[in-house]
Formats: sequence, structure tokens, C-alpha cells
Amino acid sequence: MSKFLKLFAPTATGAAAVLGSAYFLADQLVTDMPAPARGEIVSAAVADTETQATTDQASAPVQLASAAPARDGGFGLGRPATEDEVRAWDVKVMPDGRGLPVGSGSVADGETLFSDNCAACHGEFAEGAGNWPKLAGGDGSLANDDPVKTVGSYWPYLSTVYDYVHRSMPFGNAQILTPDETYAITAYILYSNFLVEDDFVLSNENFLEVEMPNAGGFIVDDRPETEYPLWRAEPCMEACKTSVEITMRATVLDVTPDVEGDEVAAETVAAAPAETAAPAEAETAIAEAPAQDAVGPDPALVAAGETVFRKCSSCHQVGDGAKNRTGPHLNDLFGRTMGGIEGFKYSGVFQEARDAGRVWDEASLAEFLAKPREYMSGTKMSFAGFRDDQDTDAVLAYLKTFDSGE
Repeated sequence: MSKFLKLFAPTATGAAAVLGSAYFLADQLVTDMPAPARGEIVSAAVADTETQATTDQASAPVQLASAAPARDGGFGLGRPATEDEVRAWDVKVMPDGRGLPVGSGSVADGETLFSDNCAACHGEFAEGAGNWPKLAGGDGSLANDDPVKTVGSYWPYLSTVYDYVHRSMPFGNAQILTPDETYAITAYILYSNFLVEDDFVLSNENFLEVEMPNAGGFIVDDRPETEYPLWRAEPCMEACKTSVEITMRATVLDVTPDVEGDEVAAETVAAAPAETAAPAEAETAIAEAPAQDAVGPDPALVAAGETVFRKCSSCHQVGDGAKNRTGPHLNDLFGRTMGGIEGFKYSGVFQEARDAGRVWDEASLAEFLAKPREYMSGTKMSFAGFRDDQDTDAVLAYLKTFDSGE
């Protein structure tokens, strides 16, 4: 036996004896526990971190194991949502009245609320403004070539009105309306469609008594039985028709292919290269650009402002040919008298500002864009304001590019 083995053998024998004793004692004194599922281990680690400040560490594994049981085919993460948590997210209202909260609202109250929150887009009488949809009118137009689909003429269920107003309106500031306010606005929309009288009060108790004119205008969707089998047939991949011809024209959209128009377009494209600027002119334009940028807004900030302005473009226009829409155009805004665009119907607070000679400048615009309804109490603009000062600065920089300096 080598010298190394003589030294190592007693040591190895002693270590084996110690380990054997430890295993025997552990087997006798420690109760067997089933191996936790993989998901339980993850859930325990997450939950233990969240509760370590207030929960006894010794009881945590038992609580966590019951909170996140293993599931077949899953990881056992998380826990089932409570009834209160589901109820907070589930705000839908069904045609049979399920989901309606207790409350009521009158036509009279709805008129005021509609004027403050909805009229900027939908008109004072729900007749629509600009490109925003009409909510009233269109009676008997559904058979026309260009039907007017409104709450009164088209919508089959009143629950759709309540659900949409409560869930998504007003535009840019959704879900600020209480149940009573939503009932009132819904009542006013009904009144605007001549479906109720001016003293009507809508509530969860009489909600299902309101009859919508087009409730019988819809049919059960039977396409799974009648059409889907046809779509699932073996498709034709070549020589499916002997000839193709245009039999109808899209008169409203004007998108039907036109041979003569295509030829004109092709000629225009072919002529385009001859009209492009010469290289020398292009180099001159590029050389002049930095000098203009040096005295103007930061190009990067302007580009960011153009992106942010998309939130505003549904109501306001800028640039060549800008017109008043739901809101006034915003060309030459800096230095302009508040409420000063001729022909635009401003709310009372802007008319008062105009009479007082108040003028838009960068500071007043920044304050207004941050919290419109605080800065101009009574404005009909539904936008809640920019939460980020960087967005406000970017939009101001973008609007400055449409200032002629006159």
C-alpha cells in the first residue's frame, strides 16, 4: 500500500461513518414531505418576497402551497381572481339587463352632461359634428343607398348605448362618468331620437321597457351552417374562370380599375424623373437647411410633436388648407386672440376670453394643454390633457412650424 493510501484510508472511513449516522438520524427524525410542483416553488418564492416583512417565515410555505396549487399541464402560477376583482374588470352590460348598475338619470340632466362631454364631437343635439358620427336622425334611411345609422335608426339594443358610453366615452377621458351620469346621457340620446319625452327618467328598473325601433332588424347569424361548408371546399388554384370582366362599379369609393386612368398615371410616373431637382439645386437646398434649423425649433422635438399631435388631429387641422373641424384650425396660434377664429362656434368661456382680449402664448398654451378643463373651466374640449411635459413641449414646437410670423 502506498504512503498516500495509508494516510487517506482512515480519513475516508471516518467520513463515511459520520455521513451514515447523519442519514440515519435524518431518516428517523424528519417527517417525509411530498416534492412540491415546479409552479409551487416559483409561486412560493414570489409570494414569500412580498410577505416577508409581515408574515412569519415558518408559516409561509403552507399558505403559499394552498394559494397556488399545481394544475395539470400548467405551472401552478398565480391564483384564481376573486369575485370583486372580476367585477372590477367586467363592466359590460348585456341586452337582457345583466350588468346594469343601480342608478337613474333624467333627460334634463343628460342635456347638460351631453353638452359638456359629448357635444364637441357629436353636436349639441346629437346630430354629429364634422366627421364624428351622428347619434340621432336617420329614421327610415336603412334601405337607402347611403343609410344614416344612428342610435335611433339602427342600434337594436339600448344596452349597447349604455355600455359604450360608460366604457369608452368621453373621447380622450374615458370612464369618468358615474352610472347616474351615464343613465342621463343615454336618456338624452333617446330624447334626441324622439324615443322618449323631455321629462323621461331612465333607470335600471325601466331600462328594458325602452323599445328600440330597429330591434327586429337583425337576424341570427347562420353562416356556420350555410356558408362555412362552402368556404372549406377544395379551392380552385388556376384556370378558375375562362374570362374576367367588370360588371359593376364602386360608385361611392371610385376604386374600380380604369384603363384610361391607369395610362395617365403611368405617363405621370414616367415623366417624374425629368421634373426632379438637379443635383446642384439639391446640394444647395441641403446646405441651406442647417442654417434654418439653427434659428428654428429642434428638428427632433418637432418630429416628436408631429407624432403626439395625432391625438389632436381628429379635431384640429394644421398646414396648408387647414379648416375648422370639431375644433378650430391651429395655424398661426401663437399670438392669436383666444376664441378669435371667425366663423367657429366657441364655448362661452372662450367667448369671454376673446372679449377680454386674452392672447395665446407659449406659457398659456402649455398650461392649457396640461389640464384644459382647469385652465378653461367650461370648455367643451373632451381631451383630458397631456400627462407628460415632454409631450406638451413637443406639440408646441410642432405648432410653431405653422406660425407664419405675421
